[in-house]
Amino acid sequence: MERIDTDAATGFFDVVAETDRSKGATMILEAGQTTGGPTNRHPDADQWLYVKSGRGTATVEGEPVELRPGTLVLLEAGDAHEIANDGDEPLVTINIYAPPDY
Repeated sequence: MERIDTDAATGFFDVVAETDRSKGATMILEAGQTTGGPTNRHPDADQWLYVKSGRGTATVEGEPVELRPGTLVLLEAGDAHEIANDGDEPLVTINIYAPPDY
């Protein structure tokens, strides 16, 4: 068992835990910042993205998904995706990759 304090994250992308089967990371996008795009895929790993705070949009396979606190999005292996902060405050997410990616 491992307990992780995700409030300690300060960087754009910080890996906070990893095993042979999964990886956890935090991501902070500032207002107007985006990551990914139509060619961004994790061919062998699912990504679970949980919105801790802020607002934005995930574009998954060309379909927009509203992101707000409490939203949980599954990006299945191979899904093209982009995450955009279209709010006024930082968009803070917790991401789980299974199996580990990156």
